[in-house]
Amino acid sequence: MTDLRDKAVEAVRRMPLDTQETIAQAMLDLISLGATVEIDSEDPQDVLDGLDEIGRGDIATDEEVKAAFRRFEP
Repeated sequence: MTDLRDKAVEAVRRMPLDTQETIAQAMLDLISLGATVEIDSEDPQDVLDGLDEIGRGDIATDEEVKAAFRRFEP
């Protein structure tokens, strides 16, 4: 496994079990779809930074998420 994957796996392991399950399911969903995603050189660090934020509990409230989605409504 690469260093980056090791870091990502370790970051996920530090998260609550339900969060780990959500991330694992998302990964399996992408794999089952045969998803291929172009990855920018900055993406891996952005993902690790995001995982660290989640680990610290620095996440959007339900209302903030709803407000963000409302911006896309017609």
